[in-house]
Amino acid sequence: MRAVVRDRYGPAEVLHLARIPVPEPGKKEVLLRVRAAGLDRGTWHLMTGRPYLLRLGFGLRAPRNPVAGMEVAGTVVALGAAVTGLSVGQEVYGAARGSFAEYAVARADQLAPAPGSLTAEQAAVVPVSAATALQALGRAGRLRAGQTVLITGASGGVGSYAVQLAKAFGADVTAVTSTATVDHVRSLGADHVIDRTREDFADGTHHYDLVLDLAGNPPLSRLRRALAPTGTAVLVGGEEGDRLTGGMGRTLRAAALSPFVGQRFTNVVSTTRTAGLQRLTELIEAGRVTPHVDGTYPLEQAAEAMARLEAGQVRGKIAITV
Repeated sequence: MRAVVRDRYGPAEVLHLARIPVPEPGKKEVLLRVRAAGLDRGTWHLMTGRPYLLRLGFGLRAPRNPVAGMEVAGTVVALGAAVTGLSVGQEVYGAARGSFAEYAVARADQLAPAPGSLTAEQAAVVPVSAATALQALGRAGRLRAGQTVLITGASGGVGSYAVQLAKAFGADVTAVTSTATVDHVRSLGADHVIDRTREDFADGTHHYDLVLDLAGNPPLSRLRRALAPTGTAVLVGGEEGDRLTGGMGRTLRAAALSPFVGQRFTNVVSTTRTAGLQRLTELIEAGRVTPHVDGTYPLEQAAEAMARLEAGQVRGKIAITV
């Protein structure tokens, strides 16, 4: 089969097309014929091997799994011996192990039937990014209807879903983005949009019940100034910091600070599971959440797609077609 692989850690240029054997599913896994794959920030981290700490789990000198990609939409072609609830021929979406390929293996508990109203490209850009936003607002942020929410990095993959989900849950949403993406973020349903090049969300004018930090670089002191006295800040990802720990250092500082102030600081480590995907499907089918595909690229242009993500030129998500 054709697959986008990398033999070493590095920038987008390490990605290249190769022919490799079709993988075989384990007992609790499913083999998918991939129809489309989503490009997410986690795939970038696994490609670059940064922060270096993640290499402890994914390969010290080179990626343990050479095939890139996680988000997937595809057709079930084979089931592991212990898999129930899915059937051959079913269209599903979720997280796979190496989705930038003609075939990919995925754990059954990381898949769900794909929303019937979506194209394969739309379905493929949902699973990881939307699940991250859902968990950040719900499990970590404990969002309630009527609360005020500030979302930084609102134009990106997770941010585009976070704005829509927060509105679906009844929040008053303020989104922070750059000048070029103000209209895009407003179209997602944000009640208020802050152009970060012209306004400071932490100038003390407004205080929010929940701050969802997807930008990954504001100092904790700025987040505190934007929070209500008993508000919550959820840190997601983090592209700043040193090469060893990345945003983990900032997350640890936030965890150390939280017990000593009235405000709560927490983070989210996203997991894609069937129950979360089913909840997202309900919201999509109800018209409350719509995936935004900013571009589609064939497998052979995956490196070009990744270069766009690296350059910060993506509004919403990019899909890889197979």
